[in-house]
Amino acid sequence: MTKIDVIRHGEPEGGRRYRGYGVNDPLTEKGWTQMWASIPEEVPWDIIISSPLARCLDFAQALAESAGIPCIVEDDMKEIGFGVWEGLTPEEILADDSEALNHFYADPVHHRPEGAEGLEEFSKRVWDTYLSIAAEHEGKHILIVGHAGVARAVAANVLHMSLDDVYSSLGVEYAAIIRTVINKGSPPKLVIQA
Repeated sequence: MTKIDVIRHGEPEGGRRYRGYGVNDPLTEKGWTQMWASIPEEVPWDIIISSPLARCLDFAQALAESAGIPCIVEDDMKEIGFGVWEGLTPEEILADDSEALNHFYADPVHHRPEGAEGLEEFSKRVWDTYLSIAAEHEGKHILIVGHAGVARAVAANVLHMSLDDVYSSLGVEYAAIIRTVINKGSPPKLVIQA
């Protein structure tokens, strides 16, 4: 059995804004506290895979050092790119186009910001990387330190849900963990932890 947990980073500096792979804010003090609070006292993981962005990687490296386990940086686990919205607050986006966010939330697949990474391409990037990690570390318990988008992409693929449905209905809080389990010869399953 291979277990892959995905933890979203904690609160980053800079407040609420669209932060994809083009914004590299570190965690706030509160963000660090959120992350450590989500980690069990007995660290169960054999290896940590991290997004290259500071809001993930700084914590991943600290946890790896503390637990004495390896940490590998995986570029394809970085957050989706938001194009011209990178670094903007919702208020700044609405000042430019009062309907942009309504269209985006109603149909995030077809109403991407200009220059943004396509949602389907992002989902495929994350899923292909997830499957590669599972194959390379078969039988291990793996922690992926990533982003809300990464957690949603994994959940969408495991549950065979449309990206529209997952993005409109699955909230991923700071430092939330989703667990997937892969039994040899079977597809991955999402596991609800007690």
